[in-house]
Amino acid sequence: MASPPRHLLPLLLLLALLGTSSAAAAPGVIRLPRAGACATPADPAVYDRPVIGIVTHPGDGAAGRIDNGTSTSYIGASYVKFVEAGGARVIPLIYNEPDERLLEKLSLVNGVLFTGGSVKRGPYFETIKKVFQYVLDKNDAGVPFPLFAQCLGFELVSMIVSKDNNILESFHASDQASTLQFPNYSSLQGSVFERFHPDLIQKLSTSCLVMQNHKYGISPKRMRENDALSSFFKILTTSPDENGEVYISTVEAQKYPITCTQWHPEKAIFEWGKPMIPHSEDAVQVTQNFANYFISQARKSPNRPPADKVLDNLIYNYSPTFSGKTSKSFELVYLFS
Repeated sequence: MASPPRHLLPLLLLLALLGTSSAAAAPGVIRLPRAGACATPADPAVYDRPVIGIVTHPGDGAAGRIDNGTSTSYIGASYVKFVEAGGARVIPLIYNEPDERLLEKLSLVNGVLFTGGSVKRGPYFETIKKVFQYVLDKNDAGVPFPLFAQCLGFELVSMIVSKDNNILESFHASDQASTLQFPNYSSLQGSVFERFHPDLIQKLSTSCLVMQNHKYGISPKRMRENDALSSFFKILTTSPDENGEVYISTVEAQKYPITCTQWHPEKAIFEWGKPMIPHSEDAVQVTQNFANYFISQARKSPNRPPADKVLDNLIYNYSPTFSGKTSKSFELVYLFS
């Protein structure tokens, strides 16, 4: 019998390692592994059906231009897609619902996301404080429960941790693509950036791969001088605004699964209204890495909520509204009355 062509040898070797036996197989017959056979059983400690709660923000995302002010709150659909890209589903945490309803929904999720926006006071801020305390309490009790806070979310967390509602500083970083600078590469160990290829880390520091859209932030100096903030967070990245003023752009909590960005990871893949949003393959990879990391933390949650209650509360019970013609911030929004 003729020998197999040389270019097929690697394939035949792979099939042999998967269970094919040349001794047991008839000449010329390749036996594939049995259908349904799994080499590695699933880890029961890792939850492959995670659910994330996203806190709604007051308004409609376009200063009333979408629904003439009839909605009380919204979630940009790009935040939902960001979570889905990491392999999770979303339950909206409607900020002005009764506390018992908020707690009921929190019992159904494996982590929480705070979005961008503008409101820093009133009932919305009070809800953010309650949810943030819930995150701390869960983790203090030994129950993994991650938080990812973006832009306004980072600002509000900073206000809560510092117990200073005037902690924020003014910066000029509206509608600006920027780099991420890494003050201390050793601090990246164990953080979201540990899963980044070194080449992508290098590109982040030299190319404008992330989208900024904020007027406030915190400088490294102010964080270092504030004992509460400096003991709670470690700085992962900084960025310069349009005037070269440096602010903190990514942090991670020292003792909690809490990651905050002043920039918007979701926009590189899911928002198209502004021409300065980076959409390169590298920018997309940055977004995907952040989504994967956040949801990988949520998978560690031991919470296994009843499937029927999850289905009753998923954001799929709501229909998104196309907002691209009236708002450059979001292509789609979920509105809540």
